[in-house]
Amino acid sequence: MTQNPLLADWTGPFALPPFGNINDADFAPAFEAAFAASRKNINAIADNPAAPTFANTIDALEQADTVLDKVAGVFFNLAGADTTPAREALQRDLSPKFADFNSEITMNAPLFNRIETLMENRSSLNLTAEQERVLTLYHRSFVRAGARLQGEERDGLANIMKRLAELGTRFSQNLLADERNWFMVLNEDDLDGLPDFLRAAARQAAQERDTDGYVITLSRSLIVPFLQFSKRRDLRQKAYDAWVARGENGGETDNRDIVKETLKLREVRAQMLGYNHFADFKLAPEMAKTPEAVRELLMAVWKPARAAALRDEAVLTEMMQADGHNGNLEPWDWRYYSEKRRLADYDLDEAELKPYFQLDQMIEAAFDCANRLFGLSFHPLDVPLYHPDARAWEVRKGDRHMAVFIGDYFARASKRSGAWCSRFRAQSKLGGDIRPITVNVCNFAKAPEGEPCLLTFDDARTLFHEFGHALHSMLSDVTYPLISGTSVARDFVELPSQLYEHWLSVPEVLEKFARHAQTGEAMPSALLQRLLAAENYDQGFATVEYTASALVDLAFHTGEAPNDPMAKQAAVLASLDMPKSIRMRHATPHFAHVFSGDGYSSAYYSYMWSEVMDADAFAAFEEVGDPFDPELAQKLHDNIYAAGGSRDEKDLYLGFRGSMPSVGALLKGRGLDGEITA
Repeated sequence: MTQNPLLADWTGPFALPPFGNINDADFAPAFEAAFAASRKNINAIADNPAAPTFANTIDALEQADTVLDKVAGVFFNLAGADTTPAREALQRDLSPKFADFNSEITMNAPLFNRIETLMENRSSLNLTAEQERVLTLYHRSFVRAGARLQGEERDGLANIMKRLAELGTRFSQNLLADERNWFMVLNEDDLDGLPDFLRAAARQAAQERDTDGYVITLSRSLIVPFLQFSKRRDLRQKAYDAWVARGENGGETDNRDIVKETLKLREVRAQMLGYNHFADFKLAPEMAKTPEAVRELLMAVWKPARAAALRDEAVLTEMMQADGHNGNLEPWDWRYYSEKRRLADYDLDEAELKPYFQLDQMIEAAFDCANRLFGLSFHPLDVPLYHPDARAWEVRKGDRHMAVFIGDYFARASKRSGAWCSRFRAQSKLGGDIRPITVNVCNFAKAPEGEPCLLTFDDARTLFHEFGHALHSMLSDVTYPLISGTSVARDFVELPSQLYEHWLSVPEVLEKFARHAQTGEAMPSALLQRLLAAENYDQGFATVEYTASALVDLAFHTGEAPNDPMAKQAAVLASLDMPKSIRMRHATPHFAHVFSGDGYSSAYYSYMWSEVMDADAFAAFEEVGDPFDPELAQKLHDNIYAAGGSRDEKDLYLGFRGSMPSVGALLKGRGLDGEITA
């Protein structure tokens, strides 16, 4: 086993995983050895005859899974960003094993007794504030995992967790299969209205699939601009129908039965742990605390957003009917006519804008803002990575090594959809100054060989969003892995990412980095002003599609689990009087946030909860008239980006801003504060 590259000491630059030496066949034996090592460490802690201390229990627990974390960090990042049939098969095998392993730990009675003893005596242990926080979180996580259950109930919960892990993996893999297997071939006659940048991306997608002509896939970076520009209403409908049908096409990849079983098991799990329903259980440790608080927020936003959307729907319907299409505006029409309206109202043409948003320039913009705010510098690395499209930088603060940052930006069939931030290694100071390896994964359409990759303004916003998560990971400065980086409450974790998006819209940032791909010229001032003036354009649509998804998620997990989730979804949307021309951003069978695992289950609202804070937080910089104010940047670093989960999330925010914001900050930020709410 010492020859297995996953288990050997990683002696290359910055102790990066030796990607070039790792084969799929290495993973299974590496996991077997890693599980064995963790079990040995856990048993040694639980069976220790010495009285429990923070060092021999909590410190030891924090270091018990070192090998497992190392192996899993590589495997699960590759399984999401560059999967293979072998990795998918192993992922299906590993899901129940991890569930069993986690239950084995949290339901280990001697181990829990040691933690409970420490918790009961914590006032006499002379703990630091960070240690007390870590102890409290360990105790809470064990209790919420069923540590106090006995006998059949304990075994029953373990079986539920195992089954939920299996279902989440199947859901993800079914969704990826549907996304991978569908594409629409276009010939020259089908390209009417498509700008050159989209034709080039569609030609590249065809080449990647060994197909002649042009191809539209279900990657957002292809399908959204197709829906914006294609004059062919029949093709827009065909593409849109495929996009929204992911996960409910019948056959082996249909996710509807998985959703039904998942919801029922979550309900049983919550009730076994003493909660009325899953939302009560899930929200208890979050900032929101209760489903009622979540619904109050969502409904406060829903009413003005729906009013704005209906007003916009009427305008777009008139435009459509002027084109000779009678009847109602359909979901596959909205983006097309909205794009035409944006051109008419703001003189903004995506084809004119896009050359100013080169991927490499936007990466540099994100780096430059991090330098001005936090003193970070980014230095390209020539090291083997897991895919040729991925690239890496060393991150420094002065002469100090802070992190390795990996960017993996292009869509491919082996990558799940969406955009995310993850890590191969977390920051901690337990056992040495361990610096993180952080990765951003996106799905931008790849440009043809030799041409620059061009983004939309929304794509650039996504890049800044994920880099905000990366900064939360890379600037982390805590001792314990449990509270490192993004290990915070679910409805707080989006604050650093959504807040960082604001710097993309700072005029001086765009003036410096929004440069034309061919000429190198800065974006003309008039165009820049029109772009910023239109920043809140179509927010009724965007807010309605998001909020509807969050309300359906909340309804699924509040009260009795539905026997027919699709009927429940329809009933919730009907009760909201959902505009017929807008669909949920994530229909249930492809709602990966909620059903690929339980991370965002009952918690999809968290983006909006965090947005209330991010709008207020950036206002602090606006109030002093300097988006890079050094004093505020230092407070932001100390209380948000570097603090991890070392304090209660409310205390972290108060440490930066001094008071908690109201929903008014969000409505103002989205331009909805003037809408009629009746």
